[in-house]
Amino acid sequence: MASSSETIEESPPRPVQVVEDKMYVVVGKDIKKNESVVTWALQNSGGRNICLLHVDEPAQRILRMGTKFPTSQLKKHHNWLYRDVKRQEMNKLQQDYSTMCSCAGVHVDVLHIEMAYIGKGIVELINQHGIRNLVMGAAAEKHYSKKMMEPKSKKAIYVHEQAPTFCHIWFICKGHLVHTREGTSDGVSMEVASSTLQVSPNTETRQSSSLRSQSLAEGTYDPLKLTSSGPNFHRGVWSILRGITGMRVSTFSLPSSVLEGHTNDELYDRLKQSMEEAFDESTRRREAEKDAIDAIHRVNFLLLCNKEVEEALAIALEHKSSLESQIANSELKVKDLEQKMFSNVQLLQNYKQERNELQIERNNAIKEAKELRKEQAEVAAANALAPKFFSEFSYSEIVEATSNFAWQIGEGGYGNVYRGLLLHTQVAIKKLHSNSKQGLSEFQQEVHVLSKLRHPNLVTLVGACPESFILVYEYLPNGSLEDRLCCKDKSPPLSWKKRIRIATELCSALIYLHSCNPSSIVHGDLKPANILLDSNYVSKLSDFGICRILNQNEFSSNNTAVCWITSPRGTFTYIDPSFVATGELTPKSDVYSFGIVLLRLLTGRPSLGIAEEVKGALDKGDFKNLLDGTAGDWPFEESRQLAHIAMRCCVLNRHNRPDLGCSKE
Repeated sequence: MASSSETIEESPPRPVQVVEDKMYVVVGKDIKKNESVVTWALQNSGGRNICLLHVDEPAQRILRMGTKFPTSQLKKHHNWLYRDVKRQEMNKLQQDYSTMCSCAGVHVDVLHIEMAYIGKGIVELINQHGIRNLVMGAAAEKHYSKKMMEPKSKKAIYVHEQAPTFCHIWFICKGHLVHTREGTSDGVSMEVASSTLQVSPNTETRQSSSLRSQSLAEGTYDPLKLTSSGPNFHRGVWSILRGITGMRVSTFSLPSSVLEGHTNDELYDRLKQSMEEAFDESTRRREAEKDAIDAIHRVNFLLLCNKEVEEALAIALEHKSSLESQIANSELKVKDLEQKMFSNVQLLQNYKQERNELQIERNNAIKEAKELRKEQAEVAAANALAPKFFSEFSYSEIVEATSNFAWQIGEGGYGNVYRGLLLHTQVAIKKLHSNSKQGLSEFQQEVHVLSKLRHPNLVTLVGACPESFILVYEYLPNGSLEDRLCCKDKSPPLSWKKRIRIATELCSALIYLHSCNPSSIVHGDLKPANILLDSNYVSKLSDFGICRILNQNEFSSNNTAVCWITSPRGTFTYIDPSFVATGELTPKSDVYSFGIVLLRLLTGRPSLGIAEEVKGALDKGDFKNLLDGTAGDWPFEESRQLAHIAMRCCVLNRHNRPDLGCSKE
């Protein structure tokens, strides 16, 4: 072996290509899913060390005591414990991959970063560490096909597009290379990253004839040719140090003979053995330190848990004391209630016996009353149902009277109304729709009722044409009360005197209907549109199509009133709520509708919600401002009394409504 002082003839240097010392592989938490990618990297690493890249997505919510809490709401020590668990998971992940790679004799390092999006984290690691060789999955293995030529997963596409150009990337799927993104640096292809070393031929002749391999438990390092002296030997030593310790070595004491370039194989072997022993000692020290740190973390965690348990126990004991006090008080109350209950049992039994006796007496009285009413109804039936004040007309007479129905003056739900001339008298003729079953029933009902009734405030039925379902009434030129309240056709508003008179006339008509013998009559559809006005504004109640004749042997469900059981019909805002709820039509149903009509006469306002509006004004003492000012100067006291009467008529409980026929009411 020549000494370093010998003169060596130099020859021109030539470049030697050296492969970069690391290949970076992107992996996830599931080793099984990433096995094919790591295997491909091991098979194609070309002797490079393997460095695994892992991006950890931070948890937004952490499970604690059965509930997931946002990390921002956890206490500091809970976040610390969460971070400690994440560190342990990372160590376990590195250990699992190291075990996998150790079978191939390759050393493994791990770089990891925490970021919300994995693709962005990979690009960030490439930039931070200047990564030039990267292997990653192209898509899930279930998506692999022989025609697959490019990455498919979102993160792979993102890395392909966003990674810096100097990074050479292999995309793997199911153990197959499906795409390669070439990396470039200053226009030179990065398929094999290279650097140039200046070596003379004479120096090469002085290199050792054998290459020494550098090995660790985890893997094998690239061989490097060492000479007996010169700078290449120094590089070999530092390479051994890096390979053994797994870290960058800044300073290390070497024998002067080594530094001066004088060495031999024996010195090299001793140096290697010393480095391996130092590495083993360093490894044992790091493992001991890690075990000590883990033990400290576990102790701190147990202390925190113990503190929380003590706090929970103190709260539980306090709660237990409160519950025991409440239980004692409850037991005293239970004993008191038991004594009262026993003392009332006998009294309750006595009440039950008296109630049963009264129920028997009541049932007997009701039975006798029904029998008496039935006998009275049979006696008066023949005379009561006999038609009066009624004429029949032929269809030709009706056509002639209306000039072939040319003078239409109104339209209703069941037919049209025409003005006509019969017996030299103006009449109103209502022609019902012949195809309407309800129209037919209304025709029969009106004929049956109005042919036998006469009252100054009931519309007069002059006659009928049964063959064509036509009714003939007296003609009332001022139309309906609804038209006048709305000032239809620019008619002048009704004065307050006319309004009070109309209310009085309407009340008189209802009293007459409800007091008919032997059977009372309920109109069932009382509203301003069915109240007509003659030339002197005298009101006439009309439209008896859905009225009902109440027999005295028909009682309501609680046997307190004569009623007719039927499906509710009529106009919504005027219909009795009790009638809607029970289907029982009684004279008090007309009283409710009369109350709404009276409120409209006083205020001129629409019927919807009028009762609540008037009640609020009366309670606040502001009723005067609610009166219809177009009717003139109302006598306030009388109008206020009328409003109270109307409100009594509109109460929801029909039993609390006044009887219109009682003078006291």
